Amino acid sequence: MEDPNMYDFETQVVHAGTEPDPLTGALVPPIYQTSTFVFKNADHGAALFRGEEEGYIYSRIGNPTTDRLAYKMSILERGEDGLVCSSGLSATLCSVLAFVKGGEHMVSDGVIYGGTFCQFSNELANMGIETSFVDTSNLDEVESAIRPNTKLIWTETPANPTLKIVNIKVLANLAKSKNLPLVVDNTFATPALQRPLELGATMVVHSATKYIGGHGDVVAGIIVGNKDDIKRARDIRGHLGVNLGPFEAWLLLRGLKTLSLRMKKHSANAMEIAKYLEKHPRVEVTRYPGLESDAGHVTAKKQMSDFGGMVTFDVKGGIKAGKKVMDNVKLCILAVSRGDCETLIEHPASMTHSSLTPEELVEANITEGMIRLSVGIESPKDLIADLDYVLGLI
Repeated sequence: MEDPNMYDFETQVVHAGTEPDPLTGALVPPIYQTSTFVFKNADHGAALFRGEEEGYIYSRIGNPTTDRLAYKMSILERGEDGLVCSSGLSATLCSVLAFVKGGEHMVSDGVIYGGTFCQFSNELANMGIETSFVDTSNLDEVESAIRPNTKLIWTETPANPTLKIVNIKVLANLAKSKNLPLVVDNTFATPALQRPLELGATMVVHSATKYIGGHGDVVAGIIVGNKDDIKRARDIRGHLGVNLGPFEAWLLLRGLKTLSLRMKKHSANAMEIAKYLEKHPRVEVTRYPGLESDAGHVTAKKQMSDFGGMVTFDVKGGIKAGKKVMDNVKLCILAVSRGDCETLIEHPASMTHSSLTPEELVEANITEGMIRLSVGIESPKDLIADLDYVLGLI
């Protein structure tokens, strides 16, 4: 593909970064399963280490297969450069450390993935980085939290698990007015539905384990941004040793080819299920940005091309009723993670966000009766029948 930017997203997601191998003609890119690379001579090796020549030294630093994936994601997210890491949380850490160091401060939304919340409140705190958790959809809260030593604003939209929507463009404008970078976790939407860099964000982070891979067989993280910011993040990745292996990168390259198709099906199924749940007498609250009744619907409609595959709902009867639902499903699978072809069901308060204190759960609007669905690509009729059966038990 000579210039991927001249093509539509649906074409880019298939072709960008996966051109046939020039040496063998292989249609599918090879897996460069090697730890180290041979130098032409001593001077060549020295030049590579000094950064005077481009090339590969050691797979912790760089690898042709992982570089293909980084390039492809930079095209899809409309960024200048990309970086792949060993997990979503390692990508999160590298992105934060690219901007913030010990003794400095950052502002984050309080409704984020539980692992991210713990990383910020525990591990970053141990590094001397303080985080203020606020509602980033409330600009007054964000502005009040900014200090002279604040170096970063972080948000996640749609947020895990409440699906809260943050207006990226408005938040980005505030960040720019304060000369602060804005990093957006785009895991739930993917570039198929939302591209934060086009809305003014500085950097985008993904847990590629989820929709980017799409098949539940790989753990990975991805960062996309401008060249200078990615260079800093790349140095940090190398020092921490949180690189992604070439086979995992190859799995993601394969999974990405169907991203557009999968996200359309995930979104269509989720909409049908959300409409069903919204009317069910045993369901107290249904959260899905595609519903007109959802608090984030208007903003989501402006910045997303569709509404994604995640639905959360509160059942009447709290945790006892929620357990009965999860323990009796026949088709939905009781497991964490999201973005797989299969529909996954879990209980955020006792599972993905169990590390939060009771007070933090309340602050994040995560209730005991909340159930999170990662809606798969099965028949929506079959999924609704499964949910109808278990909801009839409570």
